[in-house]
Amino acid sequence: MKSFARLGQVCARHHQHASVFMPKAAARPLMRFKVESSLYRPQQHVMAVLRRYATSNSPNNPPSIAKDVKSATKAAPQALQPEVDKKTQTKKQAAGAADPLLASANASNSAQRKADWAILKDMVHYIWPKDNLGIRVRVALALGLLIGAKLLNVQVPFYFKSIVDSLNIDFTHVGGTAAAVAGSIILAYGLARIGATVFQEIRNAVFATVAQTAIRRVARDVFNHLLRLDLNFHLTRQTGGLTRAIDRGTKGISFVLTSMVFHILPILLEISMVCGILTYNYGAQFAVVTAVTMSAYTAFTIVTTSWRTKFRKQANAADNAAATVAVDSLINFEAVKYFNNENFEVKRYDKALHGYESASIKVATSLAFLNSGQNIIFSSALTTMMYLAAQGVVEGTMTVGDLVMINQLVFQLSVPLNFLGSVYRELRQSLLDMETLFNLQKVNVTVRDSPNAKPLALKGGEIKFENVSFGYHPDRPILKNVSFTIPAGHKIAFVGPSGCGKSTILRLLFRYYDVDSGRILIDGQDIRDVTVESLRKAIGVVPQDTPLFNNTIEHNIRYGRTDATDEEVRAVAKRARIDEAIAKFPDGYQTKVGERGLMISGGEKQRLAVSRLLLKDPPMLFFDEATSALDTETETSLLQNINSILKEKKRTSVFVAHRLRTIFDSDQIIVLKDGVVAEQGTHQELVDGGTVYASMWAAQEVLSIGADTDKTSTTLN
Repeated sequence: MKSFARLGQVCARHHQHASVFMPKAAARPLMRFKVESSLYRPQQHVMAVLRRYATSNSPNNPPSIAKDVKSATKAAPQALQPEVDKKTQTKKQAAGAADPLLASANASNSAQRKADWAILKDMVHYIWPKDNLGIRVRVALALGLLIGAKLLNVQVPFYFKSIVDSLNIDFTHVGGTAAAVAGSIILAYGLARIGATVFQEIRNAVFATVAQTAIRRVARDVFNHLLRLDLNFHLTRQTGGLTRAIDRGTKGISFVLTSMVFHILPILLEISMVCGILTYNYGAQFAVVTAVTMSAYTAFTIVTTSWRTKFRKQANAADNAAATVAVDSLINFEAVKYFNNENFEVKRYDKALHGYESASIKVATSLAFLNSGQNIIFSSALTTMMYLAAQGVVEGTMTVGDLVMINQLVFQLSVPLNFLGSVYRELRQSLLDMETLFNLQKVNVTVRDSPNAKPLALKGGEIKFENVSFGYHPDRPILKNVSFTIPAGHKIAFVGPSGCGKSTILRLLFRYYDVDSGRILIDGQDIRDVTVESLRKAIGVVPQDTPLFNNTIEHNIRYGRTDATDEEVRAVAKRARIDEAIAKFPDGYQTKVGERGLMISGGEKQRLAVSRLLLKDPPMLFFDEATSALDTETETSLLQNINSILKEKKRTSVFVAHRLRTIFDSDQIIVLKDGVVAEQGTHQELVDGGTVYASMWAAQEVLSIGADTDKTSTTLN
């Protein structure tokens, strides 16, 4: 849960709470109510964005991969698509950030109620788990303490009535003391109040474990599911939107659980008990007033809150849009500077903030209307019941103590009534946030183990593509009926123009996606018939841009095998020829590499990637444009390092390359063009063939000679 707490600190939405209406006579410290406040505070919004930017670790897709997946823009599941009114939609489009992690803003009330009930049904599994007897015992104990606290609470007005009636005498003639006349009743009154408070606090302590365990389990399950979702989901998500949705959802779980046990159930129980007492002791007229008040108050609250919900959804959408604009600008800070577009970005951000401002004003004004209506309904009922009680005292059918008791019961009723309004408002908002969280869990994982999947049984590492076709979009195929064989232990390279499908082949082998037709075999086994875990365990990848965590060098190397010892980490660093460079850092292996490894050079990043690979020690190695971002000297050194590693142990190795000089020594070179295998063979065979590869080689040689000539000319000058 700590990880999600940090996410919450980065992406938290800043809600402010204020006290809600309370009758003056009930101003004594019974309870304090908290309600939402939509005060517009852009300065806090900016700080939240800056904090999130400072801790962001969003992936940076390599150019070679990005070109292969240029069309990989499949929409997120419909359940996650926002629907807002045209005006809000226009603002969001202008801001360039439509957040797919929002519940529908235009969902009908009946549809929203169904969604709410479905969420509550899902939550039952977390607060009443079949495999955890301790949690169920705590829930039962909390409910018992709740009932005990309310029984004691309802006794307080009875004791108050008895005290008033016993003191309603002329002490100047009778004499005596308060202790003698009403001492035992006063003591009972005090004990009842203390007992109710103690029971409530014990209930809070007992249920805290239930709530926090449920939050941790939900957050863990969502995080686990997110890590298992297809690559396409993460490629199409918006920066910051995912963490914001998780943060709001986990906060929503906390509120729903506490409100159900601390507010909703106590409200229902207390209202039932108070209504029963008024009806039994004072007749139908009080029962009618109570019933009408309950119905009017509840109906007004539900109807008005349902109307207000769309404003809150619009505020959420605008909030996410503004955050996305800000994060996008800050991540691309250098581009902003290159083109002097600071003012342009500020205007974009301000335009997005204006949408949040407008929606927040609607939320605040509609809240004022709701509070005023609730106040009028309750005050009218209070006035009516006090008049009836006073009339009873005048007629002699009631005592002054009865009037006080009715007054106490009505005020006791005002507490849950006020909570009903504020809790219902927050409950609806929390359910909306939880809906997004649970929708994330329902996103389908398309790449999964088949029912009879078995672990991959490696014999040598032969890879075979048989009539494979694949496209990120049905109308734009990337690979078209591709067939080839990579013999076990051989070094094979894929080359070709950008977008021809080179990196896609590696993605299909790693099973980020499944083929549309045909099949991929490893040692005669269809990779769809083996477990995903065993397949990926057998493959090691060095990408063009190595994803590094904002942690120490040691942590990033050990990520290749998390149970590796310090000695093993240092041994692979030496084999990758990065150990000497690490020793020169002030903190050695404990040096932080910064966000995405920005604190170290490109060559050092790639050597760390090789170190990871060596630590994992897989039988098959994939290099996806591993040296394309490096200078010639660093590239040459790294390639020598990689080739020496390949000689240590016979492995099947696959290279995707743009610079042909880096792979000319491969056992076989497969040339892709327009999604098909154009030709294949050794470097010399392909050059002698005089076709696609030969043209590419000649073009690169001309560029290389030109570059060398420029260098020589510069040196002579």
